[in-house]
Amino acid sequence: MGTTPKFKRVILKLSGEALAGKTGFGIDPEVLLCIAEQLKDIQKINVQVTIVVGGGNIWRGAPAGARGMDRATADYMGMLATVINALALQDALEQNDIDTRVQTAIEMRQVAEPYIRRRAIRHLEKGRVVIFAGGTGNPYFSTDTAAALRAAEIEAGAILLAKGKVDAVYEDDPITNPTARKFTELTYMEVLNMSLGVMDSTAATLCMDNNIPLIVFQLKSDNIIKAIMGEKIGTFIS
Repeated sequence: MGTTPKFKRVILKLSGEALAGKTGFGIDPEVLLCIAEQLKDIQKINVQVTIVVGGGNIWRGAPAGARGMDRATADYMGMLATVINALALQDALEQNDIDTRVQTAIEMRQVAEPYIRRRAIRHLEKGRVVIFAGGTGNPYFSTDTAAALRAAEIEAGAILLAKGKVDAVYEDDPITNPTARKFTELTYMEVLNMSLGVMDSTAATLCMDNNIPLIVFQLKSDNIIKAIMGEKIGTFIS
């Protein structure tokens, strides 16, 4: 591993599944500790980190909509789930002496700041970690799309997509199909044409149009640091 970071500003996209860890639901304190310890080391090399959190460990809007619930209502509930995850993550980071701010796309001033692009960048310049919660603030858009949008807005060098159970992008689900082929490098067009399901098509297109690379890896040990330093892990998409 080199000594100079490959990226100076990144968005770490954490799925709800990753935060659930081995429990499969809710928030695993061990996962929060793993993230906090890595971010503390990352701050020492002066890399600016923002985080976009999902909410699937608590609530998933799309399946609820498919079962008959009003889709917009279901998605708003999912956005609120991401705020719960963001506050838990903020607490874990601050317990490890990492100055953190949560910004939400849906205003709830009692617990977090509203999302303001210039304020978020200012926090980063002061060495703080910024957690973006509430998705884009709009139904029908995933937190992957929120990550792509925020990455474009703050001019992040890359999106680091940390998964819970898989360590890269595969042609099929490696859990149910152990012979599925693993990809080390892909283009966004290949991701879209092969319908690989790395992220939804809106997010992938937004990343492609704004030349934002994506690194997909498993959330464990020092993988966040390795991705920032440019070490080859998981799948690199550009």
